[in-house]
Amino acid sequence: MGTVTPFPATRGKPEQIGFERLELNRILDLYGRMVAAGIWRDYAMEFGHDVAIFAAFRRAAERPEIRIEKRPALRNRQGMWALINEQGVVLKRGHELGPVLAPVERRLMKVVED
Repeated sequence: MGTVTPFPATRGKPEQIGFERLELNRILDLYGRMVAAGIWRDYAMEFGHDVAIFAAFRRAAERPEIRIEKRPALRNRQGMWALINEQGVVLKRGHELGPVLAPVERRLMKVVED
């Protein structure tokens, strides 16, 4: 018989923070609608040790118009989700992704009405 070697499990803090499938589906759905409206043209994702970031750009050669950040360390405080504008100002923070994305979705509704 062979020797069974256990898979190394990380205890405590994970090595990399990422988006779950439902979270990413919600974010990419919003991104697709903003692309269809002609507002956004590019996006980037960054996965670090303490934060996962989705950044949306109007044009590829500039700072992101918005950043959606997931910081699980803030889950029990002000909430792990944050919506940050181009200047770095936190527009919305919360425990749920839906309400944090609401200002961007309202903006999309205004674009469709025009």
